[in-house]
Amino acid sequence: MDVVVDANILIAALISPSGHTADFFFSPVLRIFAPELLLEEVEEHKNELLKKTGFSEKDFNQLVVLISKRIIFFPIIDFLPFIQKAKEICPDPDDAAYFALALKLHCPLWSNDKKLKGQEEVKVFSTSELLALS
Repeated sequence: MDVVVDANILIAALISPSGHTADFFFSPVLRIFAPELLLEEVEEHKNELLKKTGFSEKDFNQLVVLISKRIIFFPIIDFLPFIQKAKEICPDPDDAAYFALALKLHCPLWSNDKKLKGQEEVKVFSTSELLALS
């Protein structure tokens, strides 16, 4: 299954690298896509994540690289034509890029943010819903 992953999923995997979310990143049933800005969002929260996890910066960076290898990243230029529609339908303006990429690729969004389900254009699956489907 193709899915666009949002930042809260990657952050959950980084916080608990032996949990279900991190394990599911390596599932052969998923092909995972994301806007390049996903890594920028992780970088913005890096200090907070280092405190929560207790990882060294080196270990944290290695984990980000390992998980990122499972993600196919797209620059914004590749889905720019879908941004306006995404802004119209996305319940959270901060997530418009993820919606735009999902619209471009005609695939669901993987997010645990319940408010993103408040629209009907893009299917949004939580981790538990994806696990149940696999």
